[in-house]
Order: sequence, then structure tokens, then C-alpha cells
Amino acid sequence: MDAALPLVERKQKAARQRIVLAAAKLFAERGFDGVSVSDIAELAEVGRTTFFRHFGDKQEVVFAREQDLLDALTEENLDDVASRGRTLRDGLLALQPLVLRLCAHISADPEDYRQHEQLVDSNVELRARSAAKMQMVAGRLGHLLVDQGWEAPVGNLAAQIALACYWTARASGDGPEALVESTAAAFRQVLDL
Repeated sequence: MDAALPLVERKQKAARQRIVLAAAKLFAERGFDGVSVSDIAELAEVGRTTFFRHFGDKQEVVFAREQDLLDALTEENLDDVASRGRTLRDGLLALQPLVLRLCAHISADPEDYRQHEQLVDSNVELRARSAAKMQMVAGRLGHLLVDQGWEAPVGNLAAQIALACYWTARASGDGPEALVESTAAAFRQVLDL
């Protein structure tokens, strides 16, 4: 917890984290459909109002990590873009380190990653929400490139290809321990074309 934050913000962050942890525990025990917002709030020791202050519904709790990553995607995340051209290849090279950092972040706790993926894969609604979140990530990545001078079609295509590299690595089945390297391998294959 960041001690430099005001007390109110620290308490809000702590409540949000308790909600996320409580939801993960309950989803692991009962599955997504067996858990209500009230169950999550009770285990997190917060009221329903506090729950809804942080999350619109219980699906959003499942994707709290992804939303945090989406919020963190800013222009500062792009490495050395000023010295690059503005081709599709340049866009992929600019996005690669950022996507690899994101992969490292989401797979840092392999067991948490596995549980999250298993939960999402087991529920049609969550799979649909996951696909929508991933398109939001691709949109944000595309905007980062466009904001740095890439033409929109090139920036958006580079973002979609970068996301496809992640999906390819995820589908490889090598697990979270290999996610970063598998994603890097997918980027290398694309960049070698």
C-alpha cells in the first residue's frame, strides 16, 4: 500500500483489494454462478454500496486485474518511440516491450493466472466479457501509437497483431510460466515475415 496516498484513498484501495481477494476465493470454491455480490461483500467485510462504488457487477471483479492494466496503459509505457519510423513493423516493435511487460504482470502469480483463466473459460458470459476487455486493450494500444504519430490504420493494425501475439501464446498451452517467452516468440515470428 502506498503510504504517500491520503488515508481515504488508502482505505478505498484496501477495500477494493479485499473485494477482489474475497471474490477470487469464493469463485474458486463455488464457481462464478454460485456467488452473489452479497456473498463477496460479506466476506470482504464491506457493504454492498462499497462494492458497487468499486465494481459495476460481479463480472467486473473477475476482470479487476485487466482493468488495472488497461488504466495503466499510457504513453509513458512506450519505449523509445521517437527514434522509430511509423511503419507497421515499427509499431509492433514499439508495442512489443509493453505487451511483454503486461504478460509478465498478469502471469507473475502462476496459480492466480490459472484460476482466473479457468474461471473465465468455464463461463460463457465471462468469455464474452474477456473478449470485450481484450479489444479495449487493443484499442488502448492503438491509441498509444496514434498519439505518438502513427496513422490510425497502421496503429490499430499493429495493436491487433500485438494482441494476437498474446492470444497465440495463451493458446499454446505452455502455461503462465512460459507466457512471456511464448508471446516474444510470436512477436519474432510476425516480425520475421
